[in-house]
Amino acid sequence: MKTPIQGFSKLSKEEKIKWIADNYTDNSDTTIQILKKYWNQDNELQKLHDEFIENTISNYYLPFGIAPNFLINDTLYAIPMAIEESSVVAAASKAAKFWLDKGGFKTRVLGTQKIGQVHFIFKGPSEKLQEFIDAINPILVSDCKSITQNMEKRGGGITSIELRDRTHKLDNYYQLHCKFETLDAMGANFINSCLEQFSSTLKREALTYTSFNEGEQRIEVVMSILSNYVPECLVRAEVSCPINELEAEQSVSPEEFAKKMVRAVDIANVEPYRAVTHNKGIMNGIDAVVLATGNDFRAVEAGIHAYAAKDGSYKSLTRASLEDGIFKFWIEVPLALGTVGGLTSLHPLVNLALEILQKPSARELMQIVAVAGLAQNFAAVRSLVTTGIQEGHMKMHLLNILNQMRASEDEKKTLVAYFKKNAATHNAVVEALQNLRNKL
Repeated sequence: MKTPIQGFSKLSKEEKIKWIADNYTDNSDTTIQILKKYWNQDNELQKLHDEFIENTISNYYLPFGIAPNFLINDTLYAIPMAIEESSVVAAASKAAKFWLDKGGFKTRVLGTQKIGQVHFIFKGPSEKLQEFIDAINPILVSDCKSITQNMEKRGGGITSIELRDRTHKLDNYYQLHCKFETLDAMGANFINSCLEQFSSTLKREALTYTSFNEGEQRIEVVMSILSNYVPECLVRAEVSCPINELEAEQSVSPEEFAKKMVRAVDIANVEPYRAVTHNKGIMNGIDAVVLATGNDFRAVEAGIHAYAAKDGSYKSLTRASLEDGIFKFWIEVPLALGTVGGLTSLHPLVNLALEILQKPSARELMQIVAVAGLAQNFAAVRSLVTTGIQEGHMKMHLLNILNQMRASEDEKKTLVAYFKKNAATHNAVVEALQNLRNKL
């Protein structure tokens, strides 16, 4: 029976490791060896990583790869991606190459507004509450001056504060629905600081508002927090070309290929079971770049999936069309990203990733990330409607299988060559390796 530990956070890193190894693993020596193997040999760099989170005992590595040849608004990019799933970087690179000589990707930012809310309870007439919010709106803004002055100097700040009546959803429930412009910062700390000041001002001003009756003067603030749903922080990316320029796989004609692509996207738009997997493929590309650039991929995921369900059912994030002989494929997706603050100024690989991307602004990074998602989806759907997804995926997964079976370098070389011409299912790889070893 395990017993709780008191004061774990106060232990040294060595003590934490020894405790976890002794109490939760089968072989403490092996555990300690594995954890220390992933420490960075540069002590200062390791100390930096240790301080990113609490109770650090080691580092967890993900591959950091590059998808080259992305032509975006006539600028050529090599896109860094951090991801563990095989075939993602290869698929993105293949899509980039496909569109390189067809004008590349075109993008534009449709909005950059971010949202925060003060959730509160008010037991009184909504008309009277609206009059109160209108009266104190300038005070809400002025009370935040110490927080917003630097952001305002750069062109950002609070853009609107409105009262939302949600009493039809929950008794006596209202919101201050607030919009912000945070420029190149993701802005979470900025927004949350403003919201907490709004809460203080709201409660203080209610106590002295003469139009309230005694029972109405106490506004109960439940919480103040930003929202990761940012439907007005939106970016569009698209590709298009004449149908006769589309190259498909095998013997599919450009016309039939274009029709298959549109049908596949249409299915994802009406069938939630398909839409979830369809959009997961989009997130393979988006998350990989978000993670490589030190942004919050969990926030991005949550906001994007909410956006996919904004019309009442979960739908595809991409669209495709055939009009007047032109094939068009596009995505509109909400992305709240930053290129300053947080890990962007601390993590050396994040710094390098942003340098590789030519030091983009937050708006430019939104466009690059949207392109990565669109490219990933194009590559996936293209495979699905032609050769099937497994042929390319399993060949990329081949080395993982061989490594699991502890294949030697010579065995890997032989089998990689063999499976260039043969289907690489898991059983086929196991059988081929056994046959190879039996011949030796």
